[in-house]
Amino acid sequence: MSTPILNSTMLHPSSRVVGGTENSWCRAVLDGTGIAVLALLISKNPDLSRLRSALHKLQNSHPILRSRLHYNPASNTFSFVTSPSPFIQINSFNHSATSNILENLYGQETQNVTLLHLILEHELNQNSWLASHKPSSPSFSTKNDVLLASVYALPGAKWVVVLRLHAAACDRTTAVSLLRELLTLIGREEEETTPQREEKETMMNKGEVSLAIEDLIPKGKTKKNVLARGIDMLGYSVNSFRLTNLKFKDANSSRSTKVVKLLINPDDTERILTGCKARGIKLCGALGAAGLIAAQNSKCCSDHQKKKYGVVTLTDCRSILQPPLSNLNFGFYHSAVLNTHAIKGGEKLWDLAKKTYTSFANYKKCNKHLSDMADLNFLMCRAMANPGLTSSASLRISLISVFEDTVIDESNDQQKLVGVEDYMGCASGHGIAPSIAIFDTIRDGWLDCICVYPSPLHSREQMKELVDAMKCILVDAGNNNGTAEIIKP
Repeated sequence: MSTPILNSTMLHPSSRVVGGTENSWCRAVLDGTGIAVLALLISKNPDLSRLRSALHKLQNSHPILRSRLHYNPASNTFSFVTSPSPFIQINSFNHSATSNILENLYGQETQNVTLLHLILEHELNQNSWLASHKPSSPSFSTKNDVLLASVYALPGAKWVVVLRLHAAACDRTTAVSLLRELLTLIGREEEETTPQREEKETMMNKGEVSLAIEDLIPKGKTKKNVLARGIDMLGYSVNSFRLTNLKFKDANSSRSTKVVKLLINPDDTERILTGCKARGIKLCGALGAAGLIAAQNSKCCSDHQKKKYGVVTLTDCRSILQPPLSNLNFGFYHSAVLNTHAIKGGEKLWDLAKKTYTSFANYKKCNKHLSDMADLNFLMCRAMANPGLTSSASLRISLISVFEDTVIDESNDQQKLVGVEDYMGCASGHGIAPSIAIFDTIRDGWLDCICVYPSPLHSREQMKELVDAMKCILVDAGNNNGTAEIIKP
């Protein structure tokens, strides 16, 4: 592997230029995709000083969290600039301020949506990083924090604590580890005396931000000659024009990110997982297949009219990098695999799940998730610069995205100590993105998926129908071990 200095241009000891994948996220966030949000509903009034102390400790442990993204207009480039000391501004909204925000979010389509859900959606559409590209903006700055925090006071002695992060510094693995570390730190803050807190506050990771994923890929894994690269890029470009999309409800209005939930009880979840295990596949295969079947059924096509859909699978590369990284190495270290599948209608869930997962697994075996990384980043940036390259300028690159590995979470004493009653986490997707992005977690045995979509390109009613159909398909397959015909929604 080439030396870090050759692969990552170091501006000075506390700075580095973003890598290719990070640069794509810097561009994507400007359009509305990649705003990561963790929202926790708690029953204990959060002490802001203790919350700030816990966040400072997180920043001490993870240099990327005490970094700012610096934009250079002259060179049109982004860099991480890391502060030698932690810093965080916590925005606090009292009952009145929170009520004013919620009033603007209420509507007929949100009647059955929880307050936590509404605040999550609100935060997904707060784009503080956009100011770096608008010199006329009152908040214009070429340096922007990658981590922001807010606290919302709700009726009934409830609060929502929110962390908002830039995707260039936070993939899903980072978000999961951050949440668990934060709850542990807040719990300790509850138990420790002030002198103990001040003593531990001095502990700091003096290291720099970890290198970009491209600089850590083992030598030879991305090797591809010019002809092969050209053929692959042509293939991706041509296939993108042939992909089928969900019906667009409004392709002209400005967009925001909305979410719907897919929730399956523990018994049905266990049966679905058993079906996956019996076939040697992961849950992502079943989720993707259910989305494909539900989308095809919504088209009301004849059984012999095939449609091609795109499925993006995101995979964590930490363990295969050189040197290998752990889940405590914060940043963005996922890669994407784009597979296309022809669906004619009438497919059975388990057959299609096996097919889609095998396609993804074969791409990984051939290191396509590494060798095609630069190609997909280039095409992603090209589409953002030229939305007309996508259908109806929708910036939809696939039908659905899933994560290779499911997050497993069990309620624990730390959550109870802090007063956590519920939480939601995902990232925005109203810029370049799939029509529906699945963030799946198994929480206390329940399959709990947050499904992100762009509005009003797609409506909440439309996406709720799609997700309900996916649920029926998954539950039916679990109950019948995949032998029954797929139920039409």
